[in-house]
Amino acid sequence: MTMMKILEDKHYLKKRAVERAYVYEAAQPKARVIKTMVQEFVSRVFNGSAEPLLVQLVKDRKLSEKELRQILRTIQESS
Repeated sequence: MTMMKILEDKHYLKKRAVERAYVYEAAQPKARVIKTMVQEFVSRVFNGSAEPLLVQLVKDRKLSEKELRQILRTIQESS
């Protein structure tokens, strides 16, 4: 319940009463929530720079070849 309250306070969830229980629903689209959470994480952990995160993922082989190609495509499209 604590986590649900935190997510509600951050406006990721909304709740409504149904009989004697609360029903929780997403308050924002999934893509927006992911974007916001990643931005907060990069800001807090990597001092606002995403490069150390990507470098660490590549070094640890946490990204597949397919994922690496997608990242390169995304970089090229945004340039």
